[in-house]
Amino acid sequence: MGAELAKASRTARDVFGEVDEALGQNLFKLMRDGPDDELKLTENAQPAIMANSIAVFRALTKDGGIELAKAANFVAGHSLGEYSALCAAGSFDLATTARLLKLRGRAMQAAVPVGQGAMAALLGADLDLAQKIADAAAQGEVCAVANDNDPSQVVLSGHTAAIDRAIAMAKEMGAKRAVPLPVSAPFHCSLMQPAANAMADALGQTDIGSPAVPLYANVTAHPLSDPDRIRELLVEQVTGMVRWRESIAEMASAGVEEFVELGGKVLGSMVKRIAPDAKVTSVATIADIETLAKEIA
Repeated sequence: MGAELAKASRTARDVFGEVDEALGQNLFKLMRDGPDDELKLTENAQPAIMANSIAVFRALTKDGGIELAKAANFVAGHSLGEYSALCAAGSFDLATTARLLKLRGRAMQAAVPVGQGAMAALLGADLDLAQKIADAAAQGEVCAVANDNDPSQVVLSGHTAAIDRAIAMAKEMGAKRAVPLPVSAPFHCSLMQPAANAMADALGQTDIGSPAVPLYANVTAHPLSDPDRIRELLVEQVTGMVRWRESIAEMASAGVEEFVELGGKVLGSMVKRIAPDAKVTSVATIADIETLAKEIA
């Protein structure tokens, strides 16, 4: 993870080095060499995914001479990606972003004992159907919509037994299929309240700047630039639903015709299913970066 980019770009290497220094750990070595099970721990995965995204962003902007405020109208990020988006837009510096995500990962993992929470993706189900399945499966436990990803993919989160029930009844209720997710905690549901409390404390002591361009917030699917409101919504986001489908649809309605995914190749396919007429570019390699820089310049 990030190894080829680091070989090709001094700017990317500097990002990984800055994150390592901020966290007091050799995260990049873990990203590059593994072991996988350690990298997948959410306290490592969250800052690692952010570091990779910001390495791509800085290689594009610093090396490619691209200015975010001139090249883009909005930023957005999916779950932890909201922190990456805010870092790119200048609301957080890189070291602060890394430390916040390390804390966020630890707090999320600590909120629910291992084995007591789970998540599942419903495929071929829209938000309304997913909510019906969640309500039917809850039976006194937590079973909630965590991510409204696109018109055909919604993720549920909650107690393990409730998620198992949702998986068992999903097809009968009209979903194409339900897939358990290999996650270590039930993110974006009320079981994460202890983690939300921890982030409220941390963010309350963190300076947040106005972003260079507005952020489409996960929990409202609306753009915002006010630092105090950003702080509030980052806390709400820990237990709230990621309204990704609505966010992309709202941007398309606002006239956005081109979307660029930085650091991966997962969100782009979701965006295409939400806004089929939009141009979608996923940028992960140095070749991707060079190609996009030429297009934007």
